[in-house]
Amino acid sequence: MSTVNSIPRTVKFAGADGITLVADEWNRGAAPAADHPTILMLHGGGQNRFSWKNTGQILADDGFHVVALDSRGHGDSDRAPNADYDVETLTADVMHVLDAIGRPVAIIGASMGGLTGILAAERAGPDRVTRLVLVDVVPRFEKDGSARIREFMFSGLDGFETLEQAADAVAAYLPHRKRPRNPEGLKKNLRLRDGRWYWHWDPAFMTKPGDDPELRTEKFEHAASGLKIPVLLIRGKLSDVVSPEGVQHFLTQVPRAEFVELSNAGHTAAGDDNDAFSDAVVAFVKRG
Repeated sequence: MSTVNSIPRTVKFAGADGITLVADEWNRGAAPAADHPTILMLHGGGQNRFSWKNTGQILADDGFHVVALDSRGHGDSDRAPNADYDVETLTADVMHVLDAIGRPVAIIGASMGGLTGILAAERAGPDRVTRLVLVDVVPRFEKDGSARIREFMFSGLDGFETLEQAADAVAAYLPHRKRPRNPEGLKKNLRLRDGRWYWHWDPAFMTKPGDDPELRTEKFEHAASGLKIPVLLIRGKLSDVVSPEGVQHFLTQVPRAEFVELSNAGHTAAGDDNDAFSDAVVAFVKRG
């Protein structure tokens, strides 16, 4: 299929309470095939829309209209008033974006974005959200793996003196991933302020009070079990956030779900083995 513009451009959406959400968009104005939904990509906590750069480009080159969104408080989107990063508010933001897109959407969500995607898919219904890809996340995730993520995010709250220091922190957190020779790529995820490099997300995202984790799990499981659309769960085999037991439980709760495991990936599956990840995603969203 020919594309109109497979080079992404930066766009803005209005989220809940008028907050401004920034996204990269490919192929706006294209006429996608009838069986090609728009792809809405939702990153994980502490990440941003650039996490999807390679896969977004692959989908765009295949003729899909693609939107990779910065969640509130992340990347270039507005920080939330009163540090409101509750998953219900994140879901409300996504509902606003779905309204603005105005056509059927397949959601691809990693970690926090996947849990948000479950709730958005339930609320939007199968005519508006037609497929859901969950990237290394299930409602019953592993507490130790989640705690390791939080530890990594907290460790950078005071910033880094150099990009090399930030690269050291990432390498320690992701020992299975080959470290880039040049840390310049981290500039997509960091901002220089007063001589130090800070992660490009609101620190209040980490320090806000949380709700009851058991009730959150029940909420996500209830929403996921009621989905009537095809669901693909992608797990990184090296993940400490999603266990094989967590996968099996999810598959019993969501009978229509399919499962793919990436042998060379961890929790950050899309970045760990992007070729295999993109192949799995493209095959799933292209299926009629």
